Amino acid sequence: MVGALGTLAHYSLLLALVEVAGAEPVVGSVAGFVLGALVNYAMNRRLVFRSERAHVEALPRFFAVAGIGLLWNALLMYALTDLLAMHYLLAQVVTTGLLLGWHYVGNALWTFGAHSSQR
Repeated sequence: MVGALGTLAHYSLLLALVEVAGAEPVVGSVAGFVLGALVNYAMNRRLVFRSERAHVEALPRFFAVAGIGLLWNALLMYALTDLLAMHYLLAQVVTTGLLLGWHYVGNALWTFGAHSSQR
């Protein structure tokens, strides 16, 4: 459910920017990705992983995982829409599906996962 809400935020902004504002699909996708990431951080930390990791430690990790995902999102959207002429919504669905595992595993194991008390 949490992932669905982040995805809804992402796709809503993507649609608004492309269909209403006339933005290029890659630009709309990147902006939507950032919005979806912010929604996902807050809800994943509290509801999915119930992490006690301090924001000062978790947030940079989350942005590292999300940043890599953002680069892949932009590259995949460019390749699918500009090089392969796929409709931007279908391209975004494919891209989202390909990146789903990366984000979940990265956040589960590294961002919000249990950490050692030894430093």
